[in-house]
Amino acid sequence: MLTAGHEVVLHARNAKRAEDAKVAAPAASGVVIGDVASIAETRSVADQANRLGPFDAVIHNVGVGDRERRIETADGLEHIFSINVLAPYLLTGLIHPPKRLVYLSSGMHSYGDADLGDLQWKKRRWNGTQAYSDSKLFDTVLAFAVARRWPSVKSNAVDPGWVRTRMGGRGAPDNLEEGSETQAWLATGDGEAANVSGAYWHHKRRRKAHEAAGDEEVQEGLLAVCEKLTGTALPQRT
Repeated sequence: MLTAGHEVVLHARNAKRAEDAKVAAPAASGVVIGDVASIAETRSVADQANRLGPFDAVIHNVGVGDRERRIETADGLEHIFSINVLAPYLLTGLIHPPKRLVYLSSGMHSYGDADLGDLQWKKRRWNGTQAYSDSKLFDTVLAFAVARRWPSVKSNAVDPGWVRTRMGGRGAPDNLEEGSETQAWLATGDGEAANVSGAYWHHKRRRKAHEAAGDEEVQEGLLAVCEKLTGTALPQRT
């Protein structure tokens, strides 16, 4: 996106990572800083973004994987759900709506369970892989819910593939560049990329999402839970 001449604002978890990001992408217009495992710091990230915006597009790329035990954030929330689902929800609700929104899902979302009864894994025996799959399903649910509620905003979910990153691991088979192409295309492209909303994508092709993603009852249930946990409601229409 930078090489194509777009202005790009980055996000980093802390000041050290912000400096690393600036070195890696010196042409970036700025960096917002905050650990989105914290509701308070996520609010700060949104405030920083609003001071630098408005934006044409926001890509919700932050996430953690499934190779961890159940841990809780400082807010007392399960770590994977808090970062992968609650943070993009809260940022969506607080950042001035852009023209386009992109949420990072995963092919593993198809194994997700849309049951909202135990999102914090307090009743079930912990399963990191299932918790991750659930979170990626809920990211897709969020993308589709925003597409329905905000008809003026193009909102989509992307499966980047299993990519060789720190989270994906060295054995991941997919190409790193291909893993980022679709979200950049949805954020900046013309034609179909500029006009479609409420779709699930993999390598610039529409794919069938988990049927729960399009279920309005599931969408509204997830939004209600996230509103209760954050104290921030997603506006009905924009």
